Amino acid sequence: MSDVGLYGLAVMGQNFALNMASHGFSVCVGNRSQPKVDLTVNRAEREGNLPLIGSSSVEEFVSNLSKPRKVIILVQAGKPVDATIAALSEYMEEGDLIIDGGNEWFHNSIRRAEELASKGINFIGMGISGGEEGARNGPSLMPGGPKESYDMIAPILVKCAAQVSDGTCVGYCGPVGSGNYIKMVHNGIEYADMQLIGEVYSVLKDVVGMTNDEMAAQFAKWNEGDLDSYLIEITSKILAKKDDVTGKGHVVDYVLDKTGS
Repeated sequence: MSDVGLYGLAVMGQNFALNMASHGFSVCVGNRSQPKVDLTVNRAEREGNLPLIGSSSVEEFVSNLSKPRKVIILVQAGKPVDATIAALSEYMEEGDLIIDGGNEWFHNSIRRAEELASKGINFIGMGISGGEEGARNGPSLMPGGPKESYDMIAPILVKCAAQVSDGTCVGYCGPVGSGNYIKMVHNGIEYADMQLIGEVYSVLKDVVGMTNDEMAAQFAKWNEGDLDSYLIEITSKILAKKDDVTGKGHVVDYVLDKTGS
């Protein structure tokens, strides 16, 4: 039987499942589409025969977990989370635990916790920061829910979170919704930083007239002082990156000034 389950195998889900397996926890993975399950199982084999197994249905996924069951879901926020919880809870039992690791509105987490409470199923809403690399090698985790529920999953989270000089990047955030709220504030600060960096880039390029290499050097210098941070560091690297497709100029000048998918 597996120690923990992870349902939802987009990039974040795959990497966090492999992270847990890399720390010695046996993991069962599930997904709506079977190819991503097979891909994750194959990755686990390639990355060191990690203790990770797949499943072909929600029922099989739940049945592979040791009791009380602990399931982390990483699916798109909103209706997909509700649909996933509904499918999982059909086979889960009183005392089991569901942890939603998506970027969810905290009010939705509170609602889901109340709905699951009627079935005796525990619920945690958990913010995750660090992107693809963090999910695989150590993210920052922000869980909010009943303290006894956090204690159920804490041994796994503490080992799998980022480890820094003053401790591990996870801690009990408070009642359900608190973890999502903290992640919301975290994202707001991050996006404001990115807006400031974008405006500084515009001034340096269009007003000061600096080249990409000159701006890269300036951001690298700033990163040696009070502004030392991941966003300043990668801005320097991005500005310095030459275009290896055309062999002409810098990648940044080929990026369209638009968003969307």
